[in-house]
Amino acid sequence: MLFSSSIFLFLFLPLVLLIYYLPLRPWRQAQNLFLLLASLGFYAWGEPWFVLVMTGSILVNYAFGLWVAHTRQRGGSSRLPVILAATTNLALLFVFKYLMFTISIFNRLGAGLPTPVIRLPIGISFFTFQAMSYVLDVAQGRGEVQRSPLKVGLYISFFPQLIAGPIVKYETVARQIDSRRESWADFSAGCVRFITGLGKKVLIANQLAVVADRAFGLDGGALSPSFAWLGSLCYTMQIYYDFSGYSDMAIGLGRMFGFRFLENFSYPYLSCSVTEFWRRWHISLSTWFRDYVYFPLGGSRVESPWQHIRNLFVVWLLTGLWHGANWTFIAWGLLYFVLLVLEKYAHVGRGWPAAVRWLYTFLMVNFAWVLFRADSLGAAGHYLCAMFGLGERDSGLTLFYLRENWLVLLAAAAFAVPAARWLREKAERRSSLALDAGYAAAALLMFVVAASYIVKGTYNPFIYFNF
Repeated sequence: MLFSSSIFLFLFLPLVLLIYYLPLRPWRQAQNLFLLLASLGFYAWGEPWFVLVMTGSILVNYAFGLWVAHTRQRGGSSRLPVILAATTNLALLFVFKYLMFTISIFNRLGAGLPTPVIRLPIGISFFTFQAMSYVLDVAQGRGEVQRSPLKVGLYISFFPQLIAGPIVKYETVARQIDSRRESWADFSAGCVRFITGLGKKVLIANQLAVVADRAFGLDGGALSPSFAWLGSLCYTMQIYYDFSGYSDMAIGLGRMFGFRFLENFSYPYLSCSVTEFWRRWHISLSTWFRDYVYFPLGGSRVESPWQHIRNLFVVWLLTGLWHGANWTFIAWGLLYFVLLVLEKYAHVGRGWPAAVRWLYTFLMVNFAWVLFRADSLGAAGHYLCAMFGLGERDSGLTLFYLRENWLVLLAAAAFAVPAARWLREKAERRSSLALDAGYAAAALLMFVVAASYIVKGTYNPFIYFNF
C-alpha cells in the first residue's frame, strides 16, 4: 500500500486515526497494540506472505535484545549476541535480496547452479536496518530493552516509515513508544507535512518520471544529447521529490501519532561538495552507516590515510549494495567513494569559487544518478556517451517534453531551495488570522489537486519501493 494511493488516503488512514484518537485515546498500551496491528495489516495488504518474514524478524531481534540486556546486567560482554544478531539479519537480507545475484555471478563463471526465483519483500532493507539498530542500541546503552515483543514490533513495523524510511534508529524513539505526547499543534503540523510530501510526490516526481522513463527507455544510439541531458536532469529531480516527498509524508504521519522522527533531507542540491551532499541526502542512511559501520572501523581517527580510505571503501561498497543487487548500484557506491577520496586527499574543490564548486557537485551527482537509474553498466555507458554527443541529432523530443513539462521543471527548481520554508517561517513570525487561513487554504488546495491526480489513476511509480 502506497501513501499516494486512494485506499490509503480515503480508507486506511482515516480509519486508523479515528480508532486511535476516539475509543483508544485514554489507553496508551491499547493504542500501541492497535498501531502494531494496523502496521502489520498495512504491510500485508500488498504482500500477505511477507508479513511472516517481518514477524520473524521482530521476534528474533526481540530475543537478541533480551540476550544482550541480560549479558550487560551480569557485567559480561554482549559481543556474541550482537555478532549473531548482525549475522542473522544480514543473512535474511542476503537470501531475499542478494542470493539470486550471487548465483548469477557464479554461473557466469561456469558454476551451473540452479537459480531460485525469490521475490523481494517490500522495504526489507529499511526494516532490517531498524531491527539491527534495536539490538545495537541496547548493546551500547543508547536505549532500554523492551520486555514486550509488541513494543519491539511497533518500533520495527510502524507503518509511516516501514517501507521507505526514514530509517529510525531505536535510540530516537525508544522513550516515545510509551511516553509520547500528542497535541493538536503537532497533529496539524503533521497533516501539513504529509500534504507537502504528497504534493512533492504526485505533482512533481510523478510528472518528471514520464520524461525520465522515456529518456532512459530509449536505445543509446537513438538518444540525442539534449534529450539525454533533459532525461538525466528530470531523473535527478524525480528521485529527490519522490524520496523526500515520501520522507515528508512519513515524518508527518509519525507526528500525527505523537512520534517525532529526524529529518531525512536538507536541500541536498544546494551542496558545494560531495561530502556536503551526503550530509543532506538520505540523512538517516548516512547516519546509520556512520554510527554502526564507519565509527566502529575507526572513522577518520586512524593511524594512516590508507586505513581511512579503507573505511570509506567499506562504507560506500555497503551503501551501494544496500540499494540493490546490481552492478550499477555497486559502481554507484564506489563512484562516491572515489569522489570523496578526491575531495579529502586530492583537495578537489578546495579554493574554487562557490558557484564552480556547486556546479561540479551537481554534475557529479547527476552523472551518478545516471549510473543509479540505468538497467546495466552498459546502458549507463551508452547514456553517458549520448549526453556528450555520441547519440543521434535532436529528434524533437526535447522541445516536446519541455513544452509539456516546463511548469513542473520550474516548480522542481524552485522547491529545491528553501524559499518555501523561508516564506513559511516569515509567515509564522507575522502570524495573523488571514495568513493562517491562507496557509491552510493552500495546503487544502494542494491536497485536493494531488488527490484528483491519484483518483484519475495517473502514473504513480515509487523508486525506493523495493529497497
